[in-house]
Amino acid sequence: MTLLKIKYLVFNLLCYAALSSCSNKGPLSIFNKLSPHDAYAQRLKDAGLDRSAMGSVWLKKAESSLGNALNISIPYKETGYFSAEKIPSATLSFEAKRGQKLNITLSKKPELNFAIYIDLWRENTTAGHQLLASADTMGLSLEYEVKENGKYLLRLQPELLRSGQYTLTITAGPSLSFPVSQSGKPSIGSFWGDGRDEGGRKHEGIDIFALKRTPAIAAANGTVTSVRENTLGGLVVFMRPENRDYTLYYAHLDKQLVKDGQTVSTGDTLGLVGNTSNARNTPSHLHFGIYTNGGAIDPLAFVNRTVTEPKPVSSPLKLLSATARTTSKSNLLYAEPNEKAAVRQKLPVSTALTVDAAIADWFKVSLPDNTQGYIHNRNVSGIITLRKLTLKFEQPLLDAPDSLSAARKTILAAGRHVNIKASFKSYYLVTDDDDNTGWITAAK
Repeated sequence: MTLLKIKYLVFNLLCYAALSSCSNKGPLSIFNKLSPHDAYAQRLKDAGLDRSAMGSVWLKKAESSLGNALNISIPYKETGYFSAEKIPSATLSFEAKRGQKLNITLSKKPELNFAIYIDLWRENTTAGHQLLASADTMGLSLEYEVKENGKYLLRLQPELLRSGQYTLTITAGPSLSFPVSQSGKPSIGSFWGDGRDEGGRKHEGIDIFALKRTPAIAAANGTVTSVRENTLGGLVVFMRPENRDYTLYYAHLDKQLVKDGQTVSTGDTLGLVGNTSNARNTPSHLHFGIYTNGGAIDPLAFVNRTVTEPKPVSSPLKLLSATARTTSKSNLLYAEPNEKAAVRQKLPVSTALTVDAAIADWFKVSLPDNTQGYIHNRNVSGIITLRKLTLKFEQPLLDAPDSLSAARKTILAAGRHVNIKASFKSYYLVTDDDDNTGWITAAK
């Protein structure tokens, strides 16, 4: 048994003993309920494993990955592989709108004995990132109602000494139910910001056209706060959803069917769609608005029934976690899985990389210097022998393409034959006749 295997076994036993005997304790949990990720981190510290090499790396990667997020657009789906040897952590960054409900699901193989910690953060460059929701995945889905427009971060990190494949899916749907009954064949025909009164004002809501006297229904559980008539909206109803900081506005009703202070449930009829007041010369519709303490906001994301599913993963999964190489002479590493996205690097042919995940017909990859990005799968293939090389000089076989900091695996004598598999900058990835794999300097 190798020294590395012994270290792994000893560390695994320590982790098992610590994690099975310790509860959520420690200084952080005295005043706050810890997230599953933070509870696991606390147990590592309680057991003194934060001072071990592997425990220290795990904790540092949890922090550093938040500052090295890869950009994506939702909907999004990736299938990836976490290798225990690399002590991985991955963070994705994406835009979300107030009113959307994020739906995050993660499945994994093997399903048992393999936890992945999921943490959703609101990006804030001045006050630090704000943790919004979290879970561990012994099989889970996570939902979150977006409270602010902006950028959000999703961090995935498996527990120590566990490897496995996972599939992550992120979609965004409405956080409220649709406010018009489907019996009236409703459709949104006018949107936030459209001109009104010959450009004199902007539309502060959306217009949902439907058959006259179609039920206008409660989009959430809540309380009716006002039933009245006004100049622009005609017959109107205001209601306050439970545990929300905004009010829903139903206007141009043909009839109001609720009273001030009435408690309603999702789907209850508040009134009937009509065209009262300044809508009297238009087809019947519901003007639906949302008001906050700061004024009206765009309600579309709150009720938009169109939920776009991500493209299925079509890239070959056999390359997951494997060392691969570029096959194009002008291969581009993108900041997002989109050929319209910013280009991070132009990579020479046969550049070595590791495939971290597959997304539609793209790969999420890491270069030997830990630079990450996205490459189209047509430009990536597995490792093969590109050519044979006879060394003219003795030189070390390194575990990374870095002569200054990489460890020496062995010394290759002059005249030794090696097989070149890939390259990175001024180094070759090679194997020798004894199946040793590592890096040598290309100059030699």
